[in-house]
Formats: sequence, structure tokens, C-alpha cells
Amino acid sequence: MKAFNYKVRAYSLIVVLTLLSQTTAYSQSIFSGKEALFTTPRQYVAPFTNTAPVVDGKIDDAAWQSAPWTEYFKDIEGDIRPAPTWNTRAKMTWTQEGLYIAAELVEPHVWAYLTKHDEIVFYDNDFEVFIDPDNDTHRYYEIEINAANTIFDLFMPKPYRNNSGAMFAYNTPGMKTAVSIQGTLNNPADVDKGWTLEMFIPFMAVTMGNVAKVPNDGEFWRLGFSRVEWDVEIKDGKYVKLKGANGRNLPEHNWVWSPQGLVNMHYPERLGYVFFSKPETGKAAVEYKIPYSETQKKYLWLVYYRQKEYFQKNRSYAKELKDLGINDTEYTVEGKVNKLWMEATSRQFMVYIMGDETTYSVNDEGLVQTSRATRQ
Repeated sequence: MKAFNYKVRAYSLIVVLTLLSQTTAYSQSIFSGKEALFTTPRQYVAPFTNTAPVVDGKIDDAAWQSAPWTEYFKDIEGDIRPAPTWNTRAKMTWTQEGLYIAAELVEPHVWAYLTKHDEIVFYDNDFEVFIDPDNDTHRYYEIEINAANTIFDLFMPKPYRNNSGAMFAYNTPGMKTAVSIQGTLNNPADVDKGWTLEMFIPFMAVTMGNVAKVPNDGEFWRLGFSRVEWDVEIKDGKYVKLKGANGRNLPEHNWVWSPQGLVNMHYPERLGYVFFSKPETGKAAVEYKIPYSETQKKYLWLVYYRQKEYFQKNRSYAKELKDLGINDTEYTVEGKVNKLWMEATSRQFMVYIMGDETTYSVNDEGLVQTSRATRQ
């Protein structure tokens, strides 16, 4: 009997001491204690291609040559957890029709037993894509794929944390997927190199309305990648999940491109940024940079997280910011003064931030909105 990839998920004293010694932008500030939820998400610039890659899982088309690899994945909680056992990375390119995704997963034992569409694919090892095209944390998409090219795709009206369910009946229209295995599938007798995948997601499939929203040069999506990996052993020629002392399966490992800061991919505000690049001759170059407004919104999310904690304890929302330990109403964000205020009842709230003529808000359901409202 052999066991593979067995790790005890415990804090490393060395890592903890190192983290405690580091000074971050949020230390000794109103963000203290929640730094993991405010690390800057990773960013990627996806180049445009006139010649779409063939979706065969092999990542060998010319279109991929100009698309850089992402950084290798980390644990979903970030650097406080051990580095993943096996490397994972991805790349992206796009055409006028949609986004192409490729991924490479190192894996010495490639297995997948789920074969029916919309089975819960993460019960196998899998690769997952989360897409929030309009960056408001609502109306986003999740696509999961295993090494047998089985798909589980769903539409999320809003995150589970906001008393929402998933629309399992959603089937990404026009999507193409393929897997290539560097080794053999479900064969414990050999050692594999891993598996690769390719995926095409039409813009129309992730557009609300009847006209596809094709990104312009410099626009971005919030997008996340996650790899689910289970600890397994071989029994009777099959891969079987390892169990803990309680008789239950050991928790899965979650390895992601951009760490979420907690074990939950359904915090869309924590997803990475994917910029669409399509430079045009004669036009000024676009700077692919996270906009200033995203830094402003961190203050909104801080209030949101604290309100949810307050509600858990008191069964009602705080009426004033000071009840959440936030005593100031003006904050300097990257050198600019911003006003922060909140409207709240015991069951609802809306928090606002304004630095110029634009006001951003987050409500009790985590919906991000933009307006030209001003404080009364």
C-alpha cells in the first residue's frame, strides 16, 4: 500500500515568526488582523491573437507562444501555508469571439473517476476557473474540469455567503475543452508527468443580455484559477482518498493562482485581475494597471467583513462605523483624501467611499456599485 502527497496542514513556526516580523502597509492600521484578505491579487495581461489555438489540450499552437505563463500556484491561504507539492501554471489569449485558457498540472498519478456532466467534479482532482466579468461580485461563473475532461459549470447569481445557490442547469454555451495526459489515466502501475488542458469560453457565454460584450484594450475581468488535489493511496488497483482519525476523507488541498486569503474561492473580490491586451497602431499605449478605485474599495470590504462579524455576534448590523472600530470618516488613499460613510438598519447596510466625483458602494449582499452620489 502506497500513499501519495500526504501533508499535515499545520502552521510552520518559522513561517509564522517570519510573517510576524514583516511590516505591511496595513499593519497597525484599521486593517490589522485581516491582512490576508487585503493582499494585492495577482495580475495577468492576456495578448490578443488573430489565429485561435486549436483546443486539443496540447498547448502547442503558435498563438500560445506570445502568451506568458502565470506564476506557479500557491496555497489558497497564501504564504502561511506550505507550498504546493506539485507545480501548476496557466496562460491565456483571446480573439474577438472569446477567451482561451491553457493550464499545465504536474501530477505523478493522474486519475479521474467522474464522467458525467455536472457531477461534482471537485470530488476528483480538478482545475477550476472563476470569472466575474463586471467586477461587482454578483453574476459570476465557475467551470471545473477533471483529467477525464468531465465538466461541471455553474452560474452564481451571488456568492454562497449571501444566502445564494448555484444555477447548476447553466451550461456554458459554445465552450470547448480538451485534456492531454502525459502518461496514463487511472493507472497506479506507472508514474505520470501530469496533464494539460485547453478551454475556450465565448464572450457571449459570460455576457448578460443578447449582445456579446467583447473587452476593449486595457479592460479587465476578475478571474481566478484553482486546483483541487486530494491525498490518496492505492487499494486494489484504484486511487482511494486517505482518511483521518475521524474516518472522514482528509481535507483537499486548494492550490490557486492568486491566493484568496481564506479557504473559499467564492469571495469574488479576491480573484485575480486579467487584462485584455490589443494594442492598435496610432493609439497611445494602454497601461495595464489595477485602477485606483480598487484600492478605494478595500475600505468598503473592510466594513463589509466587520459588519458580517458584528451580525454573527449581535444578530443585527451596526448602525455606526465607530461600532465596528472605524472611528474616522476620512482616509488618505494613495495621497488622495476619501470620505467614508455608511447607512444602516438592523437588517441592511450600504457603505460608501468617495474621493472625487465617483462614489463606490458595497451593500449587505456584497454587491459593488458605482454612482455619482454624494454624502447628504
